[in-house]
Amino acid sequence: MDRNVMQEMWNDRYRESETVFGDGANQFLVEVVADVDRGSALDLGCGQGRNALWLAEQGFVVTGLDLSPVAIEQARSRASERELDATFELVDLVTWDPAGREWDLVVLAYIHLPDDMRKAVHAAAQRAVAPGGRVVVIAHHLDNLVEGTGGPQRPDWLFTEAQLADDFSDLEIVRNERVVRSTDHGDALDVVCVAVKAST
Repeated sequence: MDRNVMQEMWNDRYRESETVFGDGANQFLVEVVADVDRGSALDLGCGQGRNALWLAEQGFVVTGLDLSPVAIEQARSRASERELDATFELVDLVTWDPAGREWDLVVLAYIHLPDDMRKAVHAAAQRAVAPGGRVVVIAHHLDNLVEGTGGPQRPDWLFTEAQLADDFSDLEIVRNERVVRSTDHGDALDVVCVAVKAST
């Protein structure tokens, strides 16, 4: 998909409401970081900042990145209103490179892209995580097409455990499983992957 088309699609979506995907953090992110030491956190594809702002409220120093300028401005405004330690930057995740910057926690929540773009983003996420830190991926599972609800209706944009194990094979995968998320429209099937970078 063309970058400009994708950007305008998301801009239009975020103009509909300042809480398109809700206001609270994703339930699986809350679960995963419960026992994680507070440090720096990077939210890739942060959107309007619901996960990033929650992480900041928990004591993380947060950076959020997104393609949509509308979403970034909304996230900045909400962070300012809440006086939270969160920085939001406008970037194209497919071409973004951390350029030596590292974070203790890297979050990718529902970033669905064609195969080559997905691999580029996942590779950047691995470069961005600090030694001893972890990457958390939460995404719509491929099984939604036949068993669940929600997410893109394109199989090549959805996720499986095997696919994530391959994408993050340079890290130690400590959790990688299909999970059920209840929604107003029925049960959605997600996949949660947590991978840790070896300490140096």
